Amino acid sequence: MKFIEGGVCAAKGFQAAGIHVGVKTHADWKKDVALIVSETPCAAAGVFTRNVVKAAPVHVDLAHLRNGTARAIIANSGNANACAPHGEAYAERMCAAAADVIGCAPDDVLVSSTGVIGQTLNIEAIEGGVRELYHALASTPEASDAAAHAIMTTDTVKKEAAVETLIDGKTVRIGGIAKGSGMIHPNMGTMLCFLTTDCAISPAMIRAALLETADVSFHRISVDGDTSTNDSCMVLANGLAGNAEIAAEGPDYAAFLDALQALCIGLAREMASDGEGAKHLITCTVSGAKSVKSAETVAKSVISSTLMKAAIFGADANWGRALCAMGYSGETFDPDKVNVSFASAAGEIPVCSNGRGLDFDEDRAKKILSEHDVEIRISMGEGNAACTCWGCDITYDYIKINGDYRT
Repeated sequence: MKFIEGGVCAAKGFQAAGIHVGVKTHADWKKDVALIVSETPCAAAGVFTRNVVKAAPVHVDLAHLRNGTARAIIANSGNANACAPHGEAYAERMCAAAADVIGCAPDDVLVSSTGVIGQTLNIEAIEGGVRELYHALASTPEASDAAAHAIMTTDTVKKEAAVETLIDGKTVRIGGIAKGSGMIHPNMGTMLCFLTTDCAISPAMIRAALLETADVSFHRISVDGDTSTNDSCMVLANGLAGNAEIAAEGPDYAAFLDALQALCIGLAREMASDGEGAKHLITCTVSGAKSVKSAETVAKSVISSTLMKAAIFGADANWGRALCAMGYSGETFDPDKVNVSFASAAGEIPVCSNGRGLDFDEDRAKKILSEHDVEIRISMGEGNAACTCWGCDITYDYIKINGDYRT
């Protein structure tokens, strides 16, 4: 398995586009609608927000995915179409507009929105721009890039990747674009992720693979503790790679799952790294746990701690905040067995052994924590399980961004 170029256009038979139609009125040069289309029908699956308050597109997608098939995804930024007038009707109109130019049934189109909650979506602008959007479709890396930019809100960089692997003697490719910067918390966040693959795989198995993958990627990141109304991760598989259809677990499914997870973990890390106002990517690896679930719970608690985030922002080796977050995580463990160290490209420094502080060089610790990518390494001494989660620091800019997000 290797990473390649091309994003959602890396897999055979997929085209993408992204243009400005007018949903974003404050910047007429910013792309605000994306379209991804397969030349043939696809097995399809989705994972969505666990927030009880769900945006209209989420409800529409849940209905459209009941048969496990789809052919296209249309998405807009600049408006969440959540808790808004005519929400589901407008989401369905987006699907119908895309279906009309593609030549498929509206139920074969999935839809996503991201942006401000509670404001009426400018559906006329989207409908008026769909034909131009369709004519902009291409199967090039530039087309995937345009789609990736069209779904960005407060993101500072696009999130895009693709991988290639061998299944049943055939080259199989998986590509993805994503957005996510704020309202990110385990169990998904304000994130959209669209995945395409030319692997032949049944609807049941593509759904199983997506669920397994979300658990080890998007469900293990946190920026600010908020879970959005719009979170959606969807995958389309058109089978054009020519491999024998994956219809059950086995070596072919394992190879596909490994590639999908590598892709999505990469995208998840990019989201955490691009957290609103963030200066650091925080990786927390918990080892020596009694189970993966226990390690995951502890790691999530540490990366979600506001005090821990603030300490990393200040390059302050305040390891006690990590231990404190472990303590209220809900997991039972012996604090006297816990070891903690901080690490980065500048080196590693142990700061806690058997639950007690160590004498360490504060200047060296500060140098280590001043790198962009910072690791918190925790050993629990309870067993052999481990888990890694990702987050970011919290900065003054986070408040600035969200203090006037709506206006």
